[in-house]
Amino acid sequence: MSYTYEDNIISDLHKDAYGFRPSQRFFDDWNEYTPAEKQECWDLLIDAMKASQAQEEAAEAANLVEFRKQVAATMKFCDCNWKKAVEFLADAEGDDVDCEQGFDYFLGSKALVTTIVPKYVNYIRSHKDGECSMSKVFFR
Repeated sequence: MSYTYEDNIISDLHKDAYGFRPSQRFFDDWNEYTPAEKQECWDLLIDAMKASQAQEEAAEAANLVEFRKQVAATMKFCDCNWKKAVEFLADAEGDDVDCEQGFDYFLGSKALVTTIVPKYVNYIRSHKDGECSMSKVFFR
């Protein structure tokens, strides 16, 4: 039988699956497992990691919908473009969108880290005057 588990990254897999590193007891048990038992444990952790990722993606999608509503409402209320609306929202929370760390923190506080940050942060920053399409960034 072919095994796919790796002893040197089991701690990382556990953290990805459950959000925390395994206990010493886990490692003691792991070290006593046969290769077949390790593979079974590995496969269970893979399944747990996939479920965790799916749950995070669903929560982030819901957060993005809410954030889009907040931006649209701010645009309407303040009669401004999307960039100003995001700046107002960030400023209301004490974050500065012109500061890279501040903007990342602001998006993280909205639980938009994997949806917005990788795809749009540089795009948003490069359009300081709000001349890019709001629909491309927030309402795709």
